[in-house]
Amino acid sequence: MLPPTVGVSEAKDEGDAVIDHVVIGVADVATSRTFYERALIPLGVGVVLDLPGYVGFGDQGRPWFFVAAREPTQKVHVAFTAPDRPTVDAFHQAALAAGGVDNGPPGPRPIYHQHYYGGFVLDPDGNNIEAVCHLPG
Repeated sequence: MLPPTVGVSEAKDEGDAVIDHVVIGVADVATSRTFYERALIPLGVGVVLDLPGYVGFGDQGRPWFFVAAREPTQKVHVAFTAPDRPTVDAFHQAALAAGGVDNGPPGPRPIYHQHYYGGFVLDPDGNNIEAVCHLPG
């Protein structure tokens, strides 16, 4: 918890992430691990922590997205940042090849903002997984 005298804008630098990590419950850790290992390759994200019933994905040695053996999380939407639009396309293709179900092909989504470009798939538990780029094409 932040000290009462420190505002949010003072507590973090511009561009720092606000959320440290996310854990989703999955029906089968091995199935989800395989899916995410393959789907997240284009984003430079991989397994950095592997414990019984708990797998952490991230980069630079730090996990920040976890799948865990627990009641499956339902209808969650997780968006991973992509550095550019071709990476969004590559993510979508990799996720489909890994067994994901198309939930929206890569493309502009101007309803969100002018440069929003995202691609969506459903993971093995039906969660909406996205790669998104916010930069102009």
